[in-house]
Amino acid sequence: MRLSEQWSEVLAELPGGWRAASLELAPDDPGSADRVALVLGPAAPGRQGSAFRVDVVSESQPYGTSAALFRRVLLRLDEEGIGGRLTLASRPEADGEDELSVAGPGALAAQWVGLLASLPPDWSHLLGQVELDSSDYVDRGALLMAPTNPSLRGGPSSLQFRAARTVGYGVSAGMARRCFERLDGEQITGQVSILHVVSDARPVATQGPVWRRGGSV
Repeated sequence: MRLSEQWSEVLAELPGGWRAASLELAPDDPGSADRVALVLGPAAPGRQGSAFRVDVVSESQPYGTSAALFRRVLLRLDEEGIGGRLTLASRPEADGEDELSVAGPGALAAQWVGLLASLPPDWSHLLGQVELDSSDYVDRGALLMAPTNPSLRGGPSSLQFRAARTVGYGVSAGMARRCFERLDGEQITGQVSILHVVSDARPVATQGPVWRRGGSV
């Protein structure tokens, strides 16, 4: 079955009022992975080996890879004769769900929610880190956290990322939470921390204040 047809089947199974869905695409020919990565580029995929993960949002959401855009890139793959298997990677989010529901007090998502609650109300952007309990989790963890654009810094199993609320660089706190929920869903454990946070930022014709770590902004 063509990839665009598989996407139509997945869409038909999504709950009414769905907001976001995470998809995994595994090409039939691992040797075509580089070409798949190029075609999927507009959908901002995460990649692990020859497998890809794409987060798709419904048309009601203002930001993210839309269902229509995802269909267009899949049609391009179909036109090039590239086949594969498209599956849901996690339970889709739907309207009416509790935005801060988490698996348990020790879960990464719960840690993140707790850290956010401790921040001053006028925080604008931050540098966060998740120190995974095993280096075996790094590759899979980085893929699941792809929307946060994580970097391997601070240790062999530490992934750093940026989040923003009003100004500055980074993903939304909600998107970061969803990434942590995906880690929780695969029993990937660790410790979440906030390394730096900026509050009361009022930039004028700039992106706002930044910080440097090890020579990097």
